[in-house]
Amino acid sequence: MDALVRYHWSGNVRELQNFIDRAVILSPHSVLRAPTSELEPFSAHKGSNLPITGLEEVERDYIVRALEASNWIVGGRNGAAERLGTKRTSLVYRMRKLRISRPTSSSRNGAVEGRALQD
Repeated sequence: MDALVRYHWSGNVRELQNFIDRAVILSPHSVLRAPTSELEPFSAHKGSNLPITGLEEVERDYIVRALEASNWIVGGRNGAAERLGTKRTSLVYRMRKLRISRPTSSSRNGAVEGRALQD
């Protein structure tokens, strides 16, 4: 509540309404989790040459969380597209646009090799 009160709502009621709408859409369960980090002046991540707007960054994080929850499976049953309620092709398009790619497999290979060595 403090962050909502302190923020200068340049768009007045409409900006506040849009913020609450996004919070409802992006909240994972029945508990409302408002992205109060959006209320601070936006600054791009250091080291990123990609100009991303605040809303695109939220969308990117949301997609990455769905991909991680589905073990980076994009389509099919229990895939990220199904979790997000979108078509697989639409998700692939958004991933390309937001430059989302599967993390390198070096960390996963280490886990697999470690298991192989222990067996």
